[in-house]
Amino acid sequence: MAEWFANGRIVDVILGLVALEAVALLGWRRLRGHGPSPVGLLANLASGAALMLAVRAALVGAGWTVVAACLLGALTAHLTEMCLRFRDDRTGALGRTASSGTIGTSA
Repeated sequence: MAEWFANGRIVDVILGLVALEAVALLGWRRLRGHGPSPVGLLANLASGAALMLAVRAALVGAGWTVVAACLLGALTAHLTEMCLRFRDDRTGALGRTASSGTIGTSA
């Protein structure tokens, strides 16, 4: 198991699982007609994947610029997802509108 960490293979396995998660959730949405929005889901998973790539780069001794680039990618994907969430919240996609009154209560 130590070798899997030393050469970064553990991250490859995790990234494979993340890819399977994306396929499963997008397939679920396609079959059922509901589920996470594809763009938001992919932005969320891209953020996590970029963080995992930063870990892998650090594990294998890549230069600081590679790690920094992966972290910048994670930040970009995370900010994209947050913008989508705030936009969806403002348009009422979460079941309420911006003018629905007190936040955190239901009718």
